Amino acid sequence: MLQEDVRSYAVAHARVRALYARLLTMEMWHELREAQDFDTLLDILAGTVYGPYLEIEEAKLTPRRAVYQLRGHLADAYIKVIRLSPRPGRQLLLQLWRLFEVDNLKAILRGIETGASWHQVQFTLFPTREETVLPAEEIFEAGSVPDAIEELSGTPYYAPLSHALERYQAEQNLFPLEVALDLDYYRALWSEVNQLKGLDHNHALRLVGGLIDVNNLMWAIRYRVYHNLSEEEIINYTLPFGYRVDDQDIRAIAAGADIASIVSRLYPEIENVEALLRRPQELERQLQHQLGRESHRTFIGYPFHIGIPVAYVLLNEQEVHDLTVLIEAKASQIPSEVYSSLLLVQPQPMESRPAIY
Repeated sequence: MLQEDVRSYAVAHARVRALYARLLTMEMWHELREAQDFDTLLDILAGTVYGPYLEIEEAKLTPRRAVYQLRGHLADAYIKVIRLSPRPGRQLLLQLWRLFEVDNLKAILRGIETGASWHQVQFTLFPTREETVLPAEEIFEAGSVPDAIEELSGTPYYAPLSHALERYQAEQNLFPLEVALDLDYYRALWSEVNQLKGLDHNHALRLVGGLIDVNNLMWAIRYRVYHNLSEEEIINYTLPFGYRVDDQDIRAIAAGADIASIVSRLYPEIENVEALLRRPQELERQLQHQLGRESHRTFIGYPFHIGIPVAYVLLNEQEVHDLTVLIEAKASQIPSEVYSSLLLVQPQPMESRPAIY
């Protein structure tokens, strides 16, 4: 079985390790954070893997457009690793990538709901390249949320949205539609994890299950503490599975159990949970740090499994997230003490990264 793994993943392993080595270094992150303004930040990025994506007409390179262009690197990275990876791991990566499609669909529905123009919406979307099943502009041009949903007939998104449409129409709020999309997406993602066997399953469970845990736990906490939803609603709007966080934990939070003790049991490595619960964004950041460290650790040890490409794209997502924060902060002259709590990446110096071989 190990020889089969080596044959299946040999090319993907070599290529993904080369991509991993091009993640931004600790020194580069320091430069970016110290940049005086938006233009200086772009000048620094020009010397990185993101440089080619910023080579458009200067007048068009607004902060919003710059973020869109940088996301192009992430889109291309996903497409590379999806095409390199053998089945059935490839299907897991494809489902991971579909989260950007889900986010695009939410942005389109919000644009319709608020009466925005296509020009206003276009560059808020993730550049999904030719892999997408969403004809984004056609959906937007439908003109109303129900008509936009009809445009999705034949896609994986039609069923969850059509089932939630009645509640949307009763409440005139996109929340039921967005929750339906999220829950359907993560159920499909969990299904792909469970299609895998052996090392592929073990690494996917740890990484993708960890990703699901972060979202599910934060949903439950926010629904109870900040939105005052009922126990039944919290259970209905969360997931009954995960890696560390399971149905029993979510039900306990929904029923009013002490959240700090649950989080401390699930994540004993996170300190001062009581204080973090007063700043949910910081708690989520700590959970994302755990996921980032797990992703870096995946590159150490036996390498011929789906965990290597999964870990790389998760780290690349965190990198693009932080670049987005920095672009918006530098363009608006927001001080570092305000935006630093939003940053997810814990940079690894080059010498600490696993060697390419």
